Amino acid sequence: MTATRILVLNSGSSSVKYQLIDMADHSRLATGLAERIGEDTSTLTHRPPAGGEPRERRGRLADHDAALKAVAEELAADGLGLDSPELAAIGHRVVHGGLKFTEPTLIDEVVLKEVERLVPVAPLHNPANITGIRTAQRLRPDLPQIAVFDTAFHSTMPEHAARYAIDVKTADEHRVRRYGFHGTSHAYVSRKTAELLGKDPAETNVIVLHLGNGASASAVRGGRCVDTSMGLTPLEGLVMGTRSGDIDPAVVFHLGRVAGMSMDEVDELLNKRSGMAGLCGENDMREIRRRVEEGDAAATLAFEIYIHRLKKYIGAYYAVLGTVDAVVFTAGVGENAAPVREAAVEGLAELGLAVDGELNAAGGREPRLISPRDARVKVAVVPTDEELEIAEQTYALVTGG
Repeated sequence: MTATRILVLNSGSSSVKYQLIDMADHSRLATGLAERIGEDTSTLTHRPPAGGEPRERRGRLADHDAALKAVAEELAADGLGLDSPELAAIGHRVVHGGLKFTEPTLIDEVVLKEVERLVPVAPLHNPANITGIRTAQRLRPDLPQIAVFDTAFHSTMPEHAARYAIDVKTADEHRVRRYGFHGTSHAYVSRKTAELLGKDPAETNVIVLHLGNGASASAVRGGRCVDTSMGLTPLEGLVMGTRSGDIDPAVVFHLGRVAGMSMDEVDELLNKRSGMAGLCGENDMREIRRRVEEGDAAATLAFEIYIHRLKKYIGAYYAVLGTVDAVVFTAGVGENAAPVREAAVEGLAELGLAVDGELNAAGGREPRLISPRDARVKVAVVPTDEELEIAEQTYALVTGG
């Protein structure tokens, strides 16, 4: 029997998302989410194979060990247990791989130690990723465990795009440079956009706009990232749900001197109390648009700031690429918020960018063009699938494909 199943795990600080994917036909055999791990109100929502009713467990999941054991029990109840000979590997999302990890990587102790060394540049994410990996190793020590890194796709950025203009010795000593994030999404979406256009990815230039609560842009030339909006951390770049995006670094010094804020307080401000939430008290784009339509001044200004930053990055990456085949929207906001897409390209006709109102308003889960038929530069919506991208990279590594 050929093993064709990949279990994809995305371990957060208090959650575990999972999908079991059969790579023979890319079907989802099961998906689920364990939330509020470590609390008395933990829940595990499990969705079995097509046709089955979702199941929910309530009650304390003390730690990631308990959460993954509960996941294993739910999978076993559907005849999809972790002991199945059809399970080829477990693929783990790891947020930060630094400069060392630029490809999917078979996990061993050396790899884990390096991921641990990167905790200072990904303190919210890498520790949780490591916990999920170690737990999965205990459950299936005989099974290949593969790390797929969020930063890997952006490792092709040239030095002139990746370097900050600070003292080189200091930057190198403390690994201060631009790494980028959401890489599995940007890789998947840029490739799918080329397919949508009927072109070879190696001959396609795309600007990818991954717009969710976290948001990032990338310039992809011939299938390789040449620039991206996030930097050393996921804070840089676009305006996000709760993150500020680009900001004068002297704001940090100013708030310390004038407001007496500590470094931790400024960190919390810029990451958790900024962005759309900081501007108008709301980070759900649907609610923000409802308020805009009702004439709410704070929501309107927040939306205008969001779009202004987005347009700046579209223009900047157009200049970086020189020629652009498509601008593509993805992730929760990018896929579902037609007003965002329309506003983002409004006034950019000189760049060949426009949307067709009817096509833009139409929904759908398939990749689609929303630009006029004769548009010089296509505008597209391509739903992202980071789990499938992780599964594909994991399966290719373990099968030599």
